[in-house]
Amino acid sequence: MDPVELMGGESVYCINEAQLETAFRLKRESAELRELVSRLEGDLNRNERAALAFLLIDNLINSV
Repeated sequence: MDPVELMGGESVYCINEAQLETAFRLKRESAELRELVSRLEGDLNRNERAALAFLLIDNLINSV
């Protein structure tokens, strides 16, 4: 299956539907992950959550 871009372009990271579905599955299966996401969504505003998402993705890309 070819990945389907949800976001794209040279200036942003791309997320495909399979990756997103895997993330949702992991969240459903992990109480710790659900709690962490819930806490962050309550503590951070939308821009802070978006910044955190990009920082985490960048850290993952650069930690290989």
